Amino acid sequence: MVQSTEIPASIVSLLARIKSCIPDKPHLAAIFENGFSNTLQTTVKRMPDGTTFVITGDIPAMWLRDSAAQVRPYLVLAQEDADLADMIEGLVRRQLACVLLDPYANAFNESASASGHQQDLTEMSPWLWERKYEIDSLCYPLQLSYLLWKNTGRTAHLDQAFRQAAAAIIELWTTEQRHETESTYRFQRLDCPPTDTLPREGKGSPTGYTGMTWSGFRPSDDACTYGYLIPSNMFAVVVLRYVEEIAKDVLDDAALAEQAARLRAEIDLGIQTHGIVDHPEYGRMYAYETDGLGQYNLMDDANVPSLLAIPYLGYAGKDDPIYQNTRRFILSRENPYFYEGQAASGIGSPHTPNRYIWHISLAMQGLTASDKLEQARMLEMLAATTADTGLMHEGFHADDPHRFTRPWFSWANMMFGELLLDYCGIAVRTK
Repeated sequence: MVQSTEIPASIVSLLARIKSCIPDKPHLAAIFENGFSNTLQTTVKRMPDGTTFVITGDIPAMWLRDSAAQVRPYLVLAQEDADLADMIEGLVRRQLACVLLDPYANAFNESASASGHQQDLTEMSPWLWERKYEIDSLCYPLQLSYLLWKNTGRTAHLDQAFRQAAAAIIELWTTEQRHETESTYRFQRLDCPPTDTLPREGKGSPTGYTGMTWSGFRPSDDACTYGYLIPSNMFAVVVLRYVEEIAKDVLDDAALAEQAARLRAEIDLGIQTHGIVDHPEYGRMYAYETDGLGQYNLMDDANVPSLLAIPYLGYAGKDDPIYQNTRRFILSRENPYFYEGQAASGIGSPHTPNRYIWHISLAMQGLTASDKLEQARMLEMLAATTADTGLMHEGFHADDPHRFTRPWFSWANMMFGELLLDYCGIAVRTK
């Protein structure tokens, strides 16, 4: 295992560019430098087999979601920095291997160490840290594979393993369109809060067919209230479009392209038919969850994919009227997880204590803002709530940022970095 200790010249050069962009805001540049270097130095492990293992920070396991989000901002440098590109390609290869090992798992061990939640009532293996099934755990490796291609021109990772992983994901999502009758996935955790396990002996709450694909858990790792998680289905639509493009332009695989296109259309129709509600104040807007049986959950969660992140995911534009209605709702007191306090206002999560706002959600609010003023306001709010640590956290109390969860949370650090890059006109290529 090789772990980086030196900061690459490309990051030093990027930092200089950031400083020149915001000469009057050295505090923002300092947090950017801290986050970009901390993630690379403390969470990224280059393995002897050429793959990359990325821990979340204070948990010694690799989440498919977190690891992809943690390295994403480095893509702005990957075209000029071959070593960073190699690191990201190594992560893609590791993620695809994990998907092929068990596409229902969300978090993996570095080796077959049997670490993590081995007592859960599901099909565990020594390689798995946790086996909570979340749609986004499969979206992120497909997204990172696509973004690596678009930002570097590399296609070596779009090989037979990618083809097999994409096919396995399409098969799973197709099965989970009819979770009630076709799925064998079950998950139970004993002696835990209700959000850590699924009801009905691990099957989850009842669902009816909608065309969308079922998810047991949210990207927070909390159980879904209703099985059709709208923002994660949106993410699936986007990455299935990526698979279709890769299958046509790189793999020359018409069958895979057709499978991706068909499933994408079915899920998207399900979102448009079953995922939109008419709110008496905000009009037509997206629900967070539904069950296909007439019940809806109107809220948003800080973790990505979220409703706030719809333009960031690439499902709809910032100016889309249904997104704008949804955004107004989730950034209001109508969203049960929108908190206003003396230190900050923003979206939190039932995953953390009441009135705890997440740095990830503040960064996402900035990344999906329509003007620079809101971006600047989010950057200053993020900087003012680090509790003098110079790094982001998971959640912090709306009235007192010195009360926070997870002092070492790489995903949040890199989200701050991506927002500051965007503010300075530097963005990851998504097409």
